[in-house]
Amino acid sequence: MNRRTTAAVALAAFLLTGCTSVSEVGAEPAAASNGCGIATAKLAGEDVTPLDPKPVPQLPVTVASADGRKVTVKSADRILAVNLYGSLGELVFSLGLGSHVVGRDTSTTFPAAAKLPLVTPQGHDLSAEAVLKLDPTVILADDSIGPATALEQIRKAGIPVVMIDDQQSMAGVPKHIRAVAAALGVPEAGERLVTRVQSEIDAAKKTAPTTGKKLKIAFLYVRGTAGVFLIGGKDAGSDAMIEAIGAEDAGSAAGLTKFRPLTSEGLINAAPDVILVMTEGLNSVNGVEGLLKLPGVAQTPAGINRRIVDMDDGVLLNFGGRTGKAVEALAKAVYGPCS
Repeated sequence: MNRRTTAAVALAAFLLTGCTSVSEVGAEPAAASNGCGIATAKLAGEDVTPLDPKPVPQLPVTVASADGRKVTVKSADRILAVNLYGSLGELVFSLGLGSHVVGRDTSTTFPAAAKLPLVTPQGHDLSAEAVLKLDPTVILADDSIGPATALEQIRKAGIPVVMIDDQQSMAGVPKHIRAVAAALGVPEAGERLVTRVQSEIDAAKKTAPTTGKKLKIAFLYVRGTAGVFLIGGKDAGSDAMIEAIGAEDAGSAAGLTKFRPLTSEGLINAAPDVILVMTEGLNSVNGVEGLLKLPGVAQTPAGINRRIVDMDDGVLLNFGGRTGKAVEALAKAVYGPCS
């Protein structure tokens, strides 16, 4: 599967659920900790830290969009940055241009952006009408969001749409920062942010153990309300986070790529020491007890030892400006007293 197909798989899963909230399903929030096996990875601070001093966009600029088009951006006064992961909006805020942002996608939920108008009312399906109502002067997006007809309608309205490569990996973070910064006319600020984020990633990686047998971690994408149960493998994005904390991705080790349907045999053969899930996913199956009822989970070393780690949906696979902090939080949750 290529990156566009991967995004479509994840997008379909989100659309099926409409990103159901905890309150909608009536489940209790996932426990932050319970003994030594169950933990929630939490960032030290929930909000994005913008660059200081804030940059001043130097426009117009013409940039190469990831879809092969040349796009000219004349104004960054009213920015809309949307994708499946929430990373583009996070990068705009991290660059110090949050006050210019006029809307958000479903995954952009950090406090500074949470009250902005939503332009993806149906899961991650972009509403052209909602976008046009906000009168943006530039839109940043990637292949993880659609439909293509909505983006084309927006282009026909005269709004420049810059597509960013949708690679979800550690290597992709600086590329995305530079692409977003270039499109908004703040390349120097982009380099400052690359330096900051990369240093945070490097520092976080050093907190992981360098000796002994690597923990094997399986990422499960679960949405119980829609019956969506997937396991991540190579290039799913989850593998990059798992490897960043010095662990081994169980899906990749089992020969899986991207996202694959969860099967009892497959998970048992993967034999993860730890199972990693998104917090909303864990809540959608009614917590750890519900997770243990999924095919094969209870028969894995992770299930037997109740080694379950959850992390906020808008952080775990984000790969935005808080990536280093996300790696640090995940490492802290995984390598607790029982590691």
